[in-house]
Amino acid sequence: MTDKLKIALAQANPKLGDIAGNIKLAREFREEAEAEGAELVVFPELFICGYPPEDLVLKPSFVRACEQAMSELAELTLDGGPAMLMTGPMMDGPFLRNTVCLLEEGKISATRYKNKLPNYGVFDEIRVFEPGPLPGPIPFKGVRMGVMICEDMWYPDVAECLAETGAELLIVPNGSPYDHEKGDARLNYAVERVKETELPIVYVNQIGGQDELVFDGGSFVLNDDCTLNVQMACWKEDLLVTDWERDGDRWKCATTSLVEPGGDLERIYNAMVLGLKDYVNKNGFPGVVLGLSGGIDSALSAAVAVDALGADRVHCVMMPSRYTSQESLDDAAECARLLGTKLDTVQIEPAVDAFDGMLSHLFEGTNADITEENIQSRIRGLTLMAISNKFGKMVLTTGNKSEMSTGYATIYGDMCGGYSVLKDLYKTKCFEVSHWRNKSSSDLFLGPNGAVMPENVIVKPPTAELREDQKDEDSLPPYEILDGILHALIEDEKSYAEIVEAGYDGALVSRVQNLLYVAEYKRRQAPPGVKITTRNFGKDRRYPITNGFRDKR
Repeated sequence: MTDKLKIALAQANPKLGDIAGNIKLAREFREEAEAEGAELVVFPELFICGYPPEDLVLKPSFVRACEQAMSELAELTLDGGPAMLMTGPMMDGPFLRNTVCLLEEGKISATRYKNKLPNYGVFDEIRVFEPGPLPGPIPFKGVRMGVMICEDMWYPDVAECLAETGAELLIVPNGSPYDHEKGDARLNYAVERVKETELPIVYVNQIGGQDELVFDGGSFVLNDDCTLNVQMACWKEDLLVTDWERDGDRWKCATTSLVEPGGDLERIYNAMVLGLKDYVNKNGFPGVVLGLSGGIDSALSAAVAVDALGADRVHCVMMPSRYTSQESLDDAAECARLLGTKLDTVQIEPAVDAFDGMLSHLFEGTNADITEENIQSRIRGLTLMAISNKFGKMVLTTGNKSEMSTGYATIYGDMCGGYSVLKDLYKTKCFEVSHWRNKSSSDLFLGPNGAVMPENVIVKPPTAELREDQKDEDSLPPYEILDGILHALIEDEKSYAEIVEAGYDGALVSRVQNLLYVAEYKRRQAPPGVKITTRNFGKDRRYPITNGFRDKR
């Protein structure tokens, strides 16, 4: 029986489906851990395949490849280096399970399965996995480790079972995605488990972007008195070797390493940067191209892109029409200068004139309306897609959640593209985050220190500039009112009566509710984007397109 143990927390960024690449990454983390004297390396949830694998794990050949990878990594431990708590999908007889294995001395010496399969929000593991039985401890060097996989920590019975069957410390491999309202929920649940079991807990979370999800890391260790001894950095890969000592019949972490997680706006911005960075890089795009209009949404999107990818991989295009103001031209040019990006200009008036001519015999006798406005937006979308096709860079769309909620966006126009960093960020938050980024920087960002957009972009009244003297508030309520109603409808699922009781005008609530519902068909055709809130459009919120319900009481 040992009285000391070195456990490495591998806060790693796997690529979903890249089994060979993930094996290589595991080797690199293990080598680094071995150099620091670690005896055990703990990896995040479903590391071999990446998380969440969704229906990919229903493909038998994929699961077999993951199982083969687990065996290969087990063989690696014949070298006398550290053991691994490795995770992946594995068959248990006829059942496919979310699995953690102890790899040591060249073999898989223990296997445990996830008991609690989440089926809410972005999670639907119960669709593809079978829950495992309540686990017992895993012996390692005379230490009885109680291993819970992610969701297992959020309920008391798994930890209780482990404690009652002799576990001496709890270890939790995680794939827990970020949202800005989650706050300290993970830490709070861990504290509850520690209080109930009087056992220390090691929590290892994934880092990186996977489609719309972003995993923020932030791995931590709590001692049995709930003292936070370790708080790892968010938003970056990291490895930390922790020292453990037996104190009587208890284990304690002797390592103290605390990194501040940062404020709310900083976390939101980092989530967008990491989400875009991994979406572009993991899918092999050389960079992004976007329309830079001189407005706040495109400026913020460009800033995120430069911080994620570097200025040389971001191509900005100004596409002025007869309604584009000199102020917008100047602001776009200054924004590109501050960011150091390439800025090209493509005049869309020739295409507008062409469409006017093409459609004149059909539109004769009608007045210009939103049709002509949308044609301008679609010409810009077509222009960006042409540039993307020619040079390979992905089109980055720039719409925010307020616009996506109300349909204040043109399908096949400003909605066309491959990814959207602002898709889950309300307009009022865009203002706040832009102010924050203009005053802040980070060694995680590839963009410039200090201001990334002119202050005028943030403070001037928002406008689409698709007709003379147009302002967003011609079509929408003021954003501070609109966003409050939208948050109540979307994140809180509040009724009409509850929202009115909170102080909002009833007619306005009905109007916004109707805009939200009728725009569902547009959102189904929108690109994916970084999940920021508790209810992003996509897997979080799945409303029908055909929907006759309107809450009026």
